[in-house]
This record gives sequence, structure tokens and C-alpha cells, in this order.
Amino acid sequence: MNALLGTLATALAVSVAEEAPEALILRVSTEVIDAVKADKAIQAGDIGRINALVDAKVMPSVNFQRMTASAVGRFWREATPEQRKRLQEEFKTLLVRTYAGALTQVRDHVVQLKPMRSKPEDTEVVVRTEVRGRGEPIQLDYRLEKTDASWKIYDVNVLGVWLVEQYRSSFAQEIGAAGVDGLIAKLAERNKAAAVKS
Repeated sequence: MNALLGTLATALAVSVAEEAPEALILRVSTEVIDAVKADKAIQAGDIGRINALVDAKVMPSVNFQRMTASAVGRFWREATPEQRKRLQEEFKTLLVRTYAGALTQVRDHVVQLKPMRSKPEDTEVVVRTEVRGRGEPIQLDYRLEKTDASWKIYDVNVLGVWLVEQYRSSFAQEIGAAGVDGLIAKLAERNKAAAVKS
């Protein structure tokens, strides 16, 4: 029995590791859209429910440390482990709140993959998609890296703007003015102000 369970676990691990980057994006996107369609609280903008959805469906497929480090830029190397932890927490809260509004608009949307431009040996790829529903299609692209276990998202392009690049210059200005702790304080302040409004 233990041998059978071990074999099944190994087979499952291998199948997850072999999930192609475009298959990963399509699966995660579809799971998120289906969850939003089924949850009236998310459609109403409930940040707690949106956070739970992001934690369950999105974060396992994201290298959030790399995303945060890229947004913080060269200052990441100077940050202490505690500062890095706080930066990741506040940045995640900022992103969830920023994109929560878009999730409340999901109704009859579907994700369509665009053709891949990569080779099998590539360890970093861009998966391009379009989100289609009412109105104009929305361009949503993802940068992914291959890790030992699977592909992980580390940047997102919304309507032609890469998320990491969008935040890097403002983060650098804030760190230049008040240091890493100043950026953490500024992000926390923005997140608290947004929480009061919601």
C-alpha cells in the first residue's frame, strides 16, 4: 500500500512539474475566473475573500520574492531579512487592492492564449493572453521562470505595462528619500488608507 501511494505521489509530482507554462497560466486564470463567478462576496469587492482566492489559486504559482526584489531593484540586496518580509507583505497587499476592482468586474470573461514564442529548452518565457468578455479584449501577459519543481510567474503585463517596471521607479524614489524602512512605511500607509475606503 505504501509503495502504491509513493508511486502515485511521484507520478503526481512529475505531472505537476511537467505542466507547460501556457497550460499553467490557462489553468490558474480559469480557476480564478470560475471562483469569482461563483462568489458573490468577491463580486461585491470583499477584500478578505479576494485575498483568500489569491492565496489559494494564484500565489502557489508566483515567485513573489523575485517579483518584489525586482520592483525594489538594487536596494533589495541591502535590505535585512525582516525588511524583505515586510516589503513582500505590503507589496502583495498593494497589488491585491489595486487589482481587486478588476476582479469585481468578472462576469462572462474567458482567457485565450496567444501563440508562444519559445523553445523547449528556455528557462524564462512570456505567455501572452487576452481576456475576452464584454467590450475590448484585455492584454494580459506573464513572465515565467522554470524552477526545479515547476514554472513560476514573476511579472505581469497589464495593457502594455509590466508591473515590476511600473513600481521600480516610484520605489527607488521613495527609498532614495527615506530608505527601505521609508518605503515600507509608505506602502503600509497606502494600504491602510485603501482599507479605510473599502
